[in-house]
Amino acid sequence: MGSGVTTIVNVRVFTGDGLSELSTVVIGGEVIVSVTADAGGEGDGDVVVDGGGGTLMPGLIDSHVHLFGAGDLERASTWGVTTMLDMGAPSMELIAGLRAVPDAPTIRTAGLPASAPGGMQTTRMGFARDSVVTGPGDAERFVAARVADGVDYIKIIAEDPAAMGAAALDGPTIDALVIAAHTNRLRAYAHVTTVAAAQLAATAWVDVLTHVALDAGLPAALVTEVAAKGLVSVPTLVMMRGVAEKAGGASGDLVTHRGVVDFAHAVASVTALHEAGVAVLVGTDSNSAPGSPFGIAHGESLHDELGLLVEAGLSPVEALRGATVLPARMFDLRDRGAVTPGLRADLVLVEGDPTVDIAATRAIRGVWIAGARVR
Repeated sequence: MGSGVTTIVNVRVFTGDGLSELSTVVIGGEVIVSVTADAGGEGDGDVVVDGGGGTLMPGLIDSHVHLFGAGDLERASTWGVTTMLDMGAPSMELIAGLRAVPDAPTIRTAGLPASAPGGMQTTRMGFARDSVVTGPGDAERFVAARVADGVDYIKIIAEDPAAMGAAALDGPTIDALVIAAHTNRLRAYAHVTTVAAAQLAATAWVDVLTHVALDAGLPAALVTEVAAKGLVSVPTLVMMRGVAEKAGGASGDLVTHRGVVDFAHAVASVTALHEAGVAVLVGTDSNSAPGSPFGIAHGESLHDELGLLVEAGLSPVEALRGATVLPARMFDLRDRGAVTPGLRADLVLVEGDPTVDIAATRAIRGVWIAGARVR
């Protein structure tokens, strides 16, 4: 963890809406002590860092990852990811071990995801049988077990029942899982990669739709419903692109889909959701799991995702908000997400202006986690 005083001079701070004038940011221990307009100041402290007129951003938050080892954390922090929302872990013991790694990203987790009997999570991806939910009457048992595990939210695997049959959770079961999650004051996240799955999840009033449909663009009525209910989208376009490319455009071995899959559907859906006012957050589905439909590198992939979101119609500022202030606000990470005195000193220093050119987030000059410099 951070110790002493670090002063970063000659930087423009990402405010959530744009960039500040040249400023000086002081870190004391694990927190941001001050942010002052002080162009040209030499600064003082135990360590002084000249930002060279670059941009100082809050540490980046990846709202969809899967973690399997300490190397995942190291790769993420190297690329400025300082908070990671795990969307399905094989064991809570693994998560506990990763949380003990010093000067590493903060981890939140869903633990075991809720899936149907015969679903890919247990038949192909190695998740424990305890993650299977047999019907609406089993939802309270599943959520109670996750609460006992100490999870931070509930993850629900929603698939197209017409494609998966009994290996997909039905609408009443998804409804019951969401109710049980909310009863326990936990948010419900739904894995959705088809229009049918997205509709089931939206009808159940989940809090977050993670992934986005590949089989077709979301119908206008469904987009309107998602916006009206205040649901959040974490589209993981980098994963959707990889899955579509691996499938070669046809469903092939994608037993979860019927007909043709097309990345263009995912992009069009993100555009429609964004234009409707739905909050779009940055998540990658980064993972190193052998059973994953597509392997994605931790850390660097978040910068790919930022670029894809901008291509889908978000402005660079909106994309950056989706990796900083918005997930911090929406997921109760109240001690981070902004470069503000009193908040945790999770920071990323980059060259250039990412509010104009989103690719500038890749030009990283420094990363701090709770005040400790890790790059």
